[in-house]
Amino acid sequence: MVKRIYLAGGCFWGVEEYFSRLKGTISTAVGYANGNIANPKYEQLKAGEATHAETLRLDFDDEILPLDKIIEHFLRFVDPYSIDKQGHDVGHQYRSGIYSDDESVLADVSKLLAAKVGSDHKIEVTPLMNFYFAEDYHQDYLKKNPHGYCHVNLSLIKPNEAK
Repeated sequence: MVKRIYLAGGCFWGVEEYFSRLKGTISTAVGYANGNIANPKYEQLKAGEATHAETLRLDFDDEILPLDKIIEHFLRFVDPYSIDKQGHDVGHQYRSGIYSDDESVLADVSKLLAAKVGSDHKIEVTPLMNFYFAEDYHQDYLKKNPHGYCHVNLSLIKPNEAK
C-alpha cells in the first residue's frame, strides 16, 4: 500500500537523493513544511522571514519500505540531538522533523525514535500543518547537479536496499 510521510533532515537535496535510491520509494518531492506563510520562497527561508523546514515528501510502499525502516534510514544521516543544524547547514530551516497528517503514524514514529535514540532527541514529531513545493531547481537537485553539496552520506545505503 502506498503511504506518505514528510521528513526534514537538514538540506533537502541529500535527503531526497538518499530516499530516491531506496527500494520501496514510489516518489519524492522537496518543499517547505510547517511554517508561518503560504508559498514561501527559498530566499525567505534563508532570510528568516519564513519559518518552514526544508522537507522531503516521501511516497512509499510500506510492504517494501515500512515505517521502521524509514526511521532507521533517517537516523543513519541525521544527528537526532542537533537543533537547527545538520552537517554544515545551520538555520531554523535545517531542523529535523517527521510530519504526518495521521496521528497513529506520529505515535509510531515517537515510539520508534524513543527506542532507537531515547526520548531526549530533538527531532520534531508533529502533525503536518502545511507543505509547499520548493522551486523547480530544487527538485532532484543532486541528479541534475551530481557534484552539488550534500551532507547526507549516500554510501550508507546497503546494496540490498538500493533500487
